[in-house]
This record gives sequence, C-alpha cells and structure tokens, in this order.
Amino acid sequence: MKLASIKKHFIQLELSEEEEKIFLLIADCADELKVKAFLVGGYIRDQLLRRSSKDIDVAVVGSGINLAEIVAEKIHPQPAVAIYKNFGTALLKHKDFEIEFVGTRKESYQKDSRHPIIEDGTLVDDLMRRDFTINALAISLNEEDGGALYDLFGGMEDIKKKIIRTPRDPDITFSDDPLRMMRAIRFASQLNFRIDIETFKSIAKNKERIGIISQERISEELNKILLSEKPSIGFDLLFKCGLLQIIFPELQRLYGVEQVDGKGHKDNFYHTLQVVDNIAERSDDLWLRWAALLHDIAKPDTKRFEKGHGWTFHGHEAVGARKAETIFRKFRLPLNEKMKFVCKMVLLHLRPISLSKEEVTDSAMRRLLFDAGDDLDALLKLCESDITSKNEHKVKHYLRNFELVREKLMEVEEKDKIRHWQPPITGDMIIKIFNRPPGKEIGIIKDAVREAILDGKISNSFEEAYNFMLERAKEMGWVPVIEK
Repeated sequence: MKLASIKKHFIQLELSEEEEKIFLLIADCADELKVKAFLVGGYIRDQLLRRSSKDIDVAVVGSGINLAEIVAEKIHPQPAVAIYKNFGTALLKHKDFEIEFVGTRKESYQKDSRHPIIEDGTLVDDLMRRDFTINALAISLNEEDGGALYDLFGGMEDIKKKIIRTPRDPDITFSDDPLRMMRAIRFASQLNFRIDIETFKSIAKNKERIGIISQERISEELNKILLSEKPSIGFDLLFKCGLLQIIFPELQRLYGVEQVDGKGHKDNFYHTLQVVDNIAERSDDLWLRWAALLHDIAKPDTKRFEKGHGWTFHGHEAVGARKAETIFRKFRLPLNEKMKFVCKMVLLHLRPISLSKEEVTDSAMRRLLFDAGDDLDALLKLCESDITSKNEHKVKHYLRNFELVREKLMEVEEKDKIRHWQPPITGDMIIKIFNRPPGKEIGIIKDAVREAILDGKISNSFEEAYNFMLERAKEMGWVPVIEK
C-alpha cells in the first residue's frame, strides 16, 4: 500500500506520521501473509471524535498471533510480543502505542455463564459480537480495499448523533456480558453521549445480571466514570437504571429528603454528585475524586432531627472515614497510601469550612496545617468543591470567606512552619531522660508538649519544649536522670 493511498483513505482520521507508519507496516505484513486485517473498535471511534488514543485493535481473518509476530520482527528495536493462546490474541507495545491483534471470531453464551464459547468467524461475526454500534466499525488495511470503512450497524450515524446503542437485541448483549451495562453508562459519561431509550430500558431490565461480575471489573468502570469530565452523568444514570442500588448501596442511601416539622435537609446524593463535578474541574486526581464521592457517605448513619434546631449529621466525617476504608476493601481498591489519603480527606473535610465561618485563631490554623500536612492543597480543593447552593450569591460569599482562610493558613505556615513540623521532643528522648520504659505515660508527655506548641502556650523551640516537658513530668512524680 502506497503512503499516498493510505493518506487519502485515512484523511478523516487525521493520522500522525507515526500512526501512518504503523498502519503501513501492518498492511504490508497482512498482505505478505495473505490475510485480511482491519482496524476495529474504540480506536476508530476516538479518532472520529478527535480524542487521543494509543490503544489500537487489529482484527485478522486468520491468526492474529502470526501477524503480530511478523510485525514485531520488522520493528527496530524489536518489541516483545505477549501471546494469549487461550484467547487467540497477541499484544505488542511500540513507542506510546499498545497494539492488540486478534483473530475475527464469533461468540455464544450459556445462560448461566459469562464465559463465551469462542469460534473462528468472519468480520461480520466479529463486529456483531461487539458491545455498541460506535465500537463496531472496521477499516480495511489490505491493498485491495485499503481504507474502506465497514459500518454494518449505523455506528457512524450514532457517533454523529451521540447515541449509545447495541448492534443486536440489547437483552442478548447485556445478558451475555453484564459488564456492558456499566460500559454503556461509562461511555455516556466519558463522551457525553445519551443512551438509546430501548438500550437503557434493557439495562434496567437486566440489572440483576451484574451480580456475576467481579468487584475488580466493576471498580475499573467506576474509576473511568470518576475520571470523566463530568462524572455526575455516569452516577446519575447508574442511579436511574437501578444498578447503583446493587453495586453501591452506600451511595444510593444518600438519596432523598426527609421532612420533620416542616424542616428538610438537602438531598445528599445530588449534592455529592455536584461536589464530584466541582472537584473534577479542579483536579484530575482519581483519589481526590473518590474522596469527593465519599465525603458525606456516613450522613445517613448519623442523621438526627433535633427539636428546635433541625437536622444534624454530627460526626459524619469520622464515621465516614471508617466507612471509606470498608468501601475500598469491598471494591478491591488499593489498600495503601491511596486509601489512607481518601480516609484522611473524608475525616478532615469539615475543618477548613468551619474555619471560614468563625473568628479563627492561630491555634486552629496550626492544628489544621499539622493534621493535613502535605495534603493541605488537596483538602482545600475538596472543601471549595463542597460549597454548593442554588443561590450563586451565597456560593460567592462562602468562596470569598474561604479565600481568606487560605491566606491566613499561608501566613501561619510562613510564620510557624507547622506543615512539615515534627515536635522537638520525641518519645525516645523522654525514655532516655527519665529512664522509663516505653508505654502510655511516655505518650502522654509527648502529646502534651505537642499540644502546648499547637495551642501557642509555648514557642516551637527545643528550649521551651524541654522545660515544659520537665514541668509535666514533675506533676507525674518523675525525676530526670539525664540533664540536657
């Protein structure tokens, strides 16, 4: 295939020079093997939508593994080819691209299994088994019809109309692989498309089938929804079709407004979705977006109505931090620093906002700086995102107040250097000075020194901290055996 020819046929895809080279190489190798090869699926969709994509899928009428191996041999330096014989696929990585080769196939399912019976098939069979029409497009890479677009189910028109629809009866599509229900919602969220009404009805009808899907695969889709430009689209669709109640009932419980004596609280579900959208405008950090999603997760557990006062949610931040850990374990999310970060954000999310509503002491500022540490900037973004109201004037007023809190925090940090601070008196020092074994009493003195500095009773200096330690120890009847 001549370069001029491929440029002509691929002009609508606006290929980079590197992509043209890759497709020419695959085309030459396919013709050498005398097999038909096609670009398929999401790569075509993303190119038509002018979205960057580094994942390239090649369907081969024949052996995808053989084509992958020959292509790899002609690339310098030669990339390794990962072969998955059970699935008849091969994957090679070249520069920034991941290129997967798979033989065209058809699939059939038993009613009680999500594992298909796979057989060799034609291009039509292969496109028919795909989840949505927008992913069921193919472009030939062969010399004889290079660049020809195969669109058997109206995928191009659906891309233009921004519609998500299944190539076959949606009941069959979703029953065969129930994860496709979440994928439909994820694509709607990522692409800002709408789901065809019959397709959406089918999701609601088949929602119970999601129970056979692993938590890891569900979490992967939730993460992709959270990373959307406007995550609320996906979570609102999950709620409306009934999937959310099955996969994430803790979030579903936030929905609704209860009235007592004519007083109601806000709908915490849609408030949460607004906070997630707000944080998405401020940060691409997946885990900060998880913190936004979970920041009020314990409000249903702590909701109380107090006569003469109204609705309260006392302690929902502390209960929510513990609940966030449980949710991470349930969804098989990382139980490491990522989880600790989310729990910390949930625990602290009320602190900066409360500072914006009252006369703030340096002591309160120092405590927040100390507790937030390196995560202060993330916490402040979360708190700004948590300011929601239909009254724009009220939002602007709160944001102005919050800006004053930011400025005050920076002033206190500049003066006291608390953000990365460690108290000048350590537990080891106390043990040696008083010749005492490790234990609860050592911690009492160490904490007392720290609190005295944070409260501004003594300065952040070794001299004052040491003298304060001696006084506190004397009250406990301790005598130093080592002088400083």
